[in-house]
Amino acid sequence: MQLSLGRNSATFLGLLAVLLWGTVVGLIRSVSESFGPVGGAALIYTAGSAFLVLLLGFPKLRTFPRSYLIVGSLLFVAYEICLSLSLGFAANRGQAIELGMVNYLWPCLTVILAMVINGQRASAWVVPGILLSLCGIVWVLGGSGGLSWERTSANVASNPLSYGLAFSGAIIWAVYCNVTTRFADGKNGVALFFMLTAAALWLKYFLSAEPAFVFAWPATLELLVTGGAMAAGYALWNVGILKGNLTLLATASYFTPVFATFFAALWLSTRLTASFWQGVAMVTTGSLLCWAATRGKAARGG
Repeated sequence: MQLSLGRNSATFLGLLAVLLWGTVVGLIRSVSESFGPVGGAALIYTAGSAFLVLLLGFPKLRTFPRSYLIVGSLLFVAYEICLSLSLGFAANRGQAIELGMVNYLWPCLTVILAMVINGQRASAWVVPGILLSLCGIVWVLGGSGGLSWERTSANVASNPLSYGLAFSGAIIWAVYCNVTTRFADGKNGVALFFMLTAAALWLKYFLSAEPAFVFAWPATLELLVTGGAMAAGYALWNVGILKGNLTLLATASYFTPVFATFFAALWLSTRLTASFWQGVAMVTTGSLLCWAATRGKAARGG
């Protein structure tokens, strides 16, 4: 996406990307209800790939560092599959929104791995930030009763596949954020990664017993909106971080769980309890504390 933009315009596009990402949980779940968990995900990433090629152009493989192509593609594809299938295999819409919150553990996990992998320094605020994020997830999964390891364990045990995929996705994306910046050399391989994700999901679809697609007009439109929102989110975020106010964009991105939960509840017509929203606030606040704890702290040896 070659645009001549000022800093404010680029920042606005980056903020728009955050809002678009906030629609992903609700939209993916809704599409999966129309086309199946695997087939719906395959269609979403196929549509997203097409939109990304239109926005960013076809990826030129020879310009990418080989290590970035290998490591980046494996991590990105694994994350997107974990995210989409965890939502698709959710027992109901309320559980899908819960799984979206589990996915948003990745900011605090990114900080933890940055400290372990990259020697990132952090102030003492990182400890309450991590604890608050983890407690927020337990609070969400514990139901209306709030913090309860027993209810959380029972909830996870009711659908271990989806919760396992969501938690694995959060870890994988945290690794992706820490590792690929070393190898990317300023390149953006998201269009290629979307294509590889689509290919992996199509392989899974043709090896599974999912029913054939029925392309009703409302569901097809929703599919195109979902693929377009995901593609535009990645493309606009890239513009924002390259030319916009990075500090503002980073801060706004940590409110994505709030946007995602609000949109998903509306789109999926799901009423959330006060306890759920308290958990969302805890996860968001914990992520912000983790981020603030590392600001201005150089990595050891850096």
